[in-house]
Amino acid sequence: MSELQPASTMNDMRADRDVIVIGGGQAGLAIGYFLAQHARDFMILEAASEPAATWRQRWNSLKLFTSARYDALPGFAFPGDPDRYPTRDEVAAYLTEYANRFALPVELNSRVRAIRKAGASYRIELGDRAYEAEHVVVATGPFQTPFVPPIAERLGPAVKQFHSIKYRSPQQMPDGRVLVVGGGNTGYQIAEELSGSHEVHISIGSRQKPLPQRVLGRDLFWYLDKTGLIHKTRDTRIGRRLRANEDTLIGSGPRTLRRHGVVFHRRAVDAAGSAVTFSNNEKLEVRSVIWATGFRLDHSWVDVPIFDGAGRVVHQRGVTGSPGLYFIGLPWQHTRGSALLGFVKDDAAYIADQINTLQPGPPKLAAAKPVAAR
Repeated sequence: MSELQPASTMNDMRADRDVIVIGGGQAGLAIGYFLAQHARDFMILEAASEPAATWRQRWNSLKLFTSARYDALPGFAFPGDPDRYPTRDEVAAYLTEYANRFALPVELNSRVRAIRKAGASYRIELGDRAYEAEHVVVATGPFQTPFVPPIAERLGPAVKQFHSIKYRSPQQMPDGRVLVVGGGNTGYQIAEELSGSHEVHISIGSRQKPLPQRVLGRDLFWYLDKTGLIHKTRDTRIGRRLRANEDTLIGSGPRTLRRHGVVFHRRAVDAAGSAVTFSNNEKLEVRSVIWATGFRLDHSWVDVPIFDGAGRVVHQRGVTGSPGLYFIGLPWQHTRGSALLGFVKDDAAYIADQINTLQPGPPKLAAAKPVAAR
């Protein structure tokens, strides 16, 4: 029976837990698996009203650039041909089935507003209630706040514009010229799809190295796994070089887009009315703009002194300086794979072990009383 249920049906649950995981995506589910293996008393709080919401919000035709062989969470292989590239809906279905298969206690409609210290434990505040826990794992992932550059505000109302997180299919785009801003995998995939029905232009701020999705019949990640490159840690010499050259395109490239008629432009630096200006002073009149400009991390709701002067989490492989507070799923948290579906399990196992080391064995919890939200 599924453990996924809305908060409104869970009023009879005890308020305290040994461990609370914030975020029910791939990182939260992966550490949930290992917490269950350690017999911890835990709960996963998910802000959305349905499981795998982050994946369901992406465009309809999205496919992973890793083959199914490298898309599994611990304990459950990704179904189907291991050499195929799963779709958005297949990933969402897999994550939902994963939570159900292992009876992971995911509480939906549970957006956390704040984490604060409460003596030796933590207070996790939601809009209508609060919990206390000795251990908190923040698993909200890298796709938190869509970033749109300020120049977007200068476009006129006649230009339809939105972040790539709102893009679904070519059918939602008006007729006329489309500009995709952003040269990552998302921008390239959307531009290629739109080229079948629209005049498409793409603005790229910096060059990214295109890599083939398959080499000699094998998936690129087979080589990264077998050579150990995907497992190189962030502080090794190779890890530092990989981080410095992380902007890569997998399975896409300028040559492919040009074959589809997509026109390339430099970095978009300004806009006015229906015109976008690029760094070489070229101007382009557009009918619509898709901002494939990525996301920003937002941990402003974590009211614990664990951040540096730039607002970045200070941690060692997800373990912060505040005992009992952990992060998982951050980009390059430990390796290149830390934020990837099929590789987050390594960090999940590590953090679960850290929790078990700090407080071994199934915890002996006193009867808990509900904590009123302030």
